[in-house]
Amino acid sequence: MNCSPALQAAIDLTAGALGGTACVLTRQPFDTMKVKMQTFPGLYKGLADCGLKTYAQVGLRGFYKGTGPALMAYVAENSVLFMCYGFCQQFVGKVVGLDQQEKLSHLQTAAAGSSASAFAALALCPTELVKCRLQTMHELEMSGRLAKSPKTVWGVVKSILRKDGPLGFYHGLSSTLLQEVPGYFFFFGGYELSRSFFASGGSKDELGSVPLMLSGGIAGICLWLLIYPVDFVKSRIQVLSMFGKQAGFMGTLLSVVKNEGIAALYSGMKATLIRAFPANGSLFLAYEYSRKMMMSQFEA
Repeated sequence: MNCSPALQAAIDLTAGALGGTACVLTRQPFDTMKVKMQTFPGLYKGLADCGLKTYAQVGLRGFYKGTGPALMAYVAENSVLFMCYGFCQQFVGKVVGLDQQEKLSHLQTAAAGSSASAFAALALCPTELVKCRLQTMHELEMSGRLAKSPKTVWGVVKSILRKDGPLGFYHGLSSTLLQEVPGYFFFFGGYELSRSFFASGGSKDELGSVPLMLSGGIAGICLWLLIYPVDFVKSRIQVLSMFGKQAGFMGTLLSVVKNEGIAALYSGMKATLIRAFPANGSLFLAYEYSRKMMMSQFEA
């Protein structure tokens, strides 16, 4: 296949956007419960309790609060992630002295994915901030911390701009980078190792939909087992920064451990692990198939 670098980047970006869309539509209800339990762990006894209370309070639509910014967040993140992943693979290949036709090792692939995630974090942080605040508005009102909360994406955006200006969208950026860079090392490493296992010595590029989805699910588990406490702190910073300057990552982490215990850092983890298989399986399935289809259109 002969593709110019610009065309290859466009294909990776488009395939990443399609993968991100599939991921969000699959994971959103579990993501809503995760963020609620991270921000207000004392309100819920567990995943089932959070689900039942959310449904009783605001109905089925309550699980899809923040879907708009979630789509923007993960379409933007995965578009940038997979586009930069292609560039980073080429860069890593040059650094280690591989020919263009040679494949990267699993370790080198993981390093490329980790590098790409730093760029994706810049696209993810603002939209993730809006999503987290929308998902927790009901709890903020019930707790008395907000008399009247914005109900729409634009309402949240205006409140952030009014209070903190454009830089307000980057509350939690350090936490985002801290979870993305090491997390995606294991995400892409786990995905490639899983694909190699299912290929059993054959070509990884010829795997069917089930092995691809399983590989994506395993990648998601590898990611979240590592980064979940960091994601907890990030969500707490992004939601509560609307009430004033937060202590930062270490200050928030130490405050949570001191006042709520280490176990609080894992509030909502069950929802995250349950969603990891279908969400990340859908992500990679949509990415691989759409990429392969677009690449086939430009065969020499």
